[in-house]
Amino acid sequence: MTTTTTHPAIILIAGHWLGAWAWDDVLEHLETDHSRALAMTLPGLDGDDPERAARTLDDQVGAILDVFAHLSVSEDQPAIIVAHSGANFPVSIVLDRHPELVHRVVWVDSGPVATGSVFAPDLPEEVKEVPLPPLDVLAQRASLDGLSAEVLERFQTRAVPEPGPVLRQRIELTNDARHEVRTTLVCCSIPSAQMLELARAGHAMFAEVVKIEHLDVIDLPTGHWPMWSRPRDLATAIQSAATLPR
Repeated sequence: MTTTTTHPAIILIAGHWLGAWAWDDVLEHLETDHSRALAMTLPGLDGDDPERAARTLDDQVGAILDVFAHLSVSEDQPAIIVAHSGANFPVSIVLDRHPELVHRVVWVDSGPVATGSVFAPDLPEEVKEVPLPPLDVLAQRASLDGLSAEVLERFQTRAVPEPGPVLRQRIELTNDARHEVRTTLVCCSIPSAQMLELARAGHAMFAEVVKIEHLDVIDLPTGHWPMWSRPRDLATAIQSAATLPR
């Protein structure tokens, strides 16, 4: 039986090394029916899964679609997907395969991926997984602004190594209807003006942004993990996006 509701399902997906737990602080502030807001752990990022290092992007896409089914997502009741950082790879595939099931995608310091993309094309086949790097190395790749010592310790303690197959898999996207899905960019470590300028200049990381037909932008200045540095403000941004018209 399809659930009738005025609130679309909200599915929160964190990036590399993170599970559903990363969204705990945001969910506390998200003013919506929590039975329709669900943070998920992608396959490969469950530390209790003995086969997790072998999980693929296809496994992750399948898991997202399973959550759609669990929440009775349909073309009449499409979902809102909130995708942080490296979750953009499986979510881009979902948008390509089932754009009709997505009311809006909210990219959190992230954005859509172009066809043919590979996150780590040079990662050797013998590398089974990639753990969270030391914080000094991580800080050279992404901003840690706003994260307390306590949060950083929790990050290091709870992080799960990223499966090698996920990082090496090339994605193929064929459905231009993915560009029609209404989109909100929550810009944190890079201001929206700079990101849009890079997109218009054809920067590989942002090139897909110029193809989006219905785009809203929210600036939330902080580091790359706003679910910890500014959880209340991120929840407000998500709630704002969720109430925009279809």
